[in-house]
Amino acid sequence: MEIKAAQVNELRKMTGVGMMDCKNALVEAEGDFDKAIDILRKKGQKVAAKRADRTADQGRVVAKVNADSTKGYILVLSCETDFVGKNAEFVAASEQFIDLAMKANAKTREEVLALDVDGRTIADHISDLMGKTGEKIELPAFNVIEAAHVTAYNHMGNRLACIAGFNIAGVDEAAHEVALQIAAMNPVALNAESIPQATIDHELEVARETIRQEGKPENMVDKIAQGKLNKFFKENTLLAQDYYADNKMSVTDFLKKTNPDLTCTGFYRLQLGA
Repeated sequence: MEIKAAQVNELRKMTGVGMMDCKNALVEAEGDFDKAIDILRKKGQKVAAKRADRTADQGRVVAKVNADSTKGYILVLSCETDFVGKNAEFVAASEQFIDLAMKANAKTREEVLALDVDGRTIADHISDLMGKTGEKIELPAFNVIEAAHVTAYNHMGNRLACIAGFNIAGVDEAAHEVALQIAAMNPVALNAESIPQATIDHELEVARETIRQEGKPENMVDKIAQGKLNKFFKENTLLAQDYYADNKMSVTDFLKKTNPDLTCTGFYRLQLGA
């Protein structure tokens, strides 16, 4: 099977692994990207984590909360170039769309696209922007969180934003700290329990294969693999991560210092070009 340079380059961007290793993995996987990523991991390559929040190359991510901080909204409006992403009309559109979504209490991306703006839908207005700019423009992501307290964080330049919910109201300072944690440390899930079993099984499979290739005794493989899985949970789940401002405590420990009953109930983090 012929592997094209564009395929190799795409895999390199996805994984951070060298071009030749990417090409060899794609050849072995017969062009299947997911299989190629597993091949690279099983051969001990340090592969960049795949994130579900990778939604766009350019554009704006905007996060906001309602007046009583009980609902948070986050939206991506994507485009092809930074020039269009910083255009005043594009910026205004992203703000207008999320404000309309909040006012209408929209719950899904499809509901946002169907909202009325001067007798036409948001989807129609996005088509207008495409005609004006000559670029592909989309609204690829929209999420909502409802909780006793919700915080929103927009990183400078609006290339990254997040929303997070908490089980106790009026925890502005602690909530902001956790939002900074989410932005900086990019957790993939709230806790181990919220990671799909299929993902856990897959991580264990990759770990076992890596351990066997390292020549470890077969009777030790499962124990070592479980240790690697526990490390994966600690590094990639929000409540288990080291708190960014003090790595002697976890995020859970930090929250309990504020209030023994305080916890984060969920979050969304979206980033352009990640």
